[in-house]
Amino acid sequence: MEYSYPLDLDWSTDEMIAVTHFYQTIEKGYESGVTYNELQTAYQSFKEIVPSKAEEKTLFNAFEKASGYHPWGLVKQLKDTSSNDIIKK
Repeated sequence: MEYSYPLDLDWSTDEMIAVTHFYQTIEKGYESGVTYNELQTAYQSFKEIVPSKAEEKTLFNAFEKASGYHPWGLVKQLKDTSSNDIIKK
């Protein structure tokens, strides 16, 4: 699939890379599964850049519209799994 990731042009290059990595981790979770630790680390980095719940929701919705993958579905699983689990949608 070819689509653009929703990014903020005011972010630094490092911030864009971290957010892109988070989106790629979500894709991996839907396509083959992702470890708890990998998703947790990517989400924590994402939240450092996007601390606002409103902005997170906007970006999640834009990503879902572009990709068909709903990030919140995987992020929500972080609360119900342990560090040895594989998260998959």
